[in-house]
Amino acid sequence: MCVAPWAIFFDGLTAWTVNHTQIVSDNLNLALHGLFFISMDLTIIFSTLYMWQITVGVPREKGKLIALLTPSVLSIVGILVFLKDLFYIEGTITRYSMGISVIICYLSLVVHFGMIFALILFKHRTIEKHKRTSILVCVLIAVCVLIYQMIQPEALVSAIFPVMMVLGLYINSEDPAKIRLEHYHMEVVSSFATLVENRDDSTGNHIKRTRGYVGIILDEMRRDAAYRTMITKDYIENVLNAAPMHDIGKIAIPDSVLQKPGKLTEDEFDLMKTHTILGGNIILETFRNLDEPEYLKIAYETARFHHEKWNGKGYPDGLAGEEIPLHARMMAIADVFDALSAKRCYRDALPLDDCFRIIEQGIGSDFDPQLATLFLCAKERVVMQFIQNTAPSLRQNKKGRKTGSRQSAPHLDNR
Repeated sequence: MCVAPWAIFFDGLTAWTVNHTQIVSDNLNLALHGLFFISMDLTIIFSTLYMWQITVGVPREKGKLIALLTPSVLSIVGILVFLKDLFYIEGTITRYSMGISVIICYLSLVVHFGMIFALILFKHRTIEKHKRTSILVCVLIAVCVLIYQMIQPEALVSAIFPVMMVLGLYINSEDPAKIRLEHYHMEVVSSFATLVENRDDSTGNHIKRTRGYVGIILDEMRRDAAYRTMITKDYIENVLNAAPMHDIGKIAIPDSVLQKPGKLTEDEFDLMKTHTILGGNIILETFRNLDEPEYLKIAYETARFHHEKWNGKGYPDGLAGEEIPLHARMMAIADVFDALSAKRCYRDALPLDDCFRIIEQGIGSDFDPQLATLFLCAKERVVMQFIQNTAPSLRQNKKGRKTGSRQSAPHLDNR
C-alpha cells in the first residue's frame, strides 16, 4: 500500500500541471500523468491482492495465480500503450485529462473490485464477519468515488479512493488497538481455563487437547455437505475460542470433590454436576459487556450443555438430540475422549483403541451419531493431536502401567 501516497501526490500535481501547460512541457505533463495512472492502478491492484490475502489467501497454484494477476498486467500495459493518446478537456471550472488510459484505470477498478465482490459473495461463509464488512465498505466507497468522478470529471475526487482504502482497511483489519484487544481477551480466556486446570493437576493439557479435538471435528464438518452451509469461519473461531472455557464452572467445586481419588457419593456427584450451570453463569457474568454476542452465546452453551447426551440422559437439563446446541455436542465428544485417554485422579488412562471403541459404542446414545462418526473417521489426526499435546512424562508413564477398568470410565460416572 506504499504506492497510495504517491497516487495522492501525483493526482494533486497533475491537477495543477494540466492547468499550466504554458509553463509545463507536454512530455513532462505526459510523464506525470503516466506516474499518476500507474500509481493509482497499483493501489487498486495491491488493495485487491491484500483483500484476497486476508480472506482466502493468494493462490499458490500457478494457473490460479496467473488468472488472478492477468487483469493487473493488462491494465498496466494498457495504460502505458495508450498514454501517448492522452488529451485535455476544458471544463467549466478546470481542465482535466481524458483518454483510453483514463478509461483503463476506471475499468481496472471495476474489474478488480468486481473480483473481490464476487469472492465475498461466493466465499462469505469462510470469511470473518468483520473482514466482510470492512471490505464491502471499502468497495462501496471506491464505487461511489468512481461514479461521481465519471459524472463530474472536473471534481478531481479520485484521491479520496486511496485515502479511504488505506484508512478503511487499516482500521478494520490491521488496527493494532483492535488486535491488542482481541489478544487480551484471549489471554483472559486462557487464564481462566488454566486456573481451573491447575486445580486438578491430573488433567495435564486437557484444554489444548480438547480444543484440538474440537478443531478436528469442525474441519471434518467443513468437508461434509450436511454441515457446509452452517460452518462459517466466524463460527469456527468462536467455537475454538469457547472450547477452553467449557469446564470453567469447576472453579466453584471444592477440592475434596474435584480431586477425590475414589468414586463420588451421590451428593458429591450432584455437586459436581453443578459445574455446568455455574460455568454458564460465570461466562455470562464475566463477558456480559463484551461486544461479541455470538461468541458469548456459544461459550455459554458449550459450558452449560457439554454433559448433555444424545438420548436425553445427560445433565443439567436433560436435553436430547438436536435440542443440544451443535457446539456442545462437539465438546461432549472431545471432552469424553480426553477424559478416557488421560490419567485422572480416580483412574489410569485407557489405551487409545479402547477410547475410540467407547466413543463408537456411545453413538446414538451419548453422542450425536454424525459428529461421532466424523470424529472416528479422523482417527489418525486425533492420535497426532493426542501425541502433540500430551506431556512427555505422562506418555512415558502410560507405557509401564496397567489400564483402569472400563466401568470407571469418566463418561459413565459423568465427571
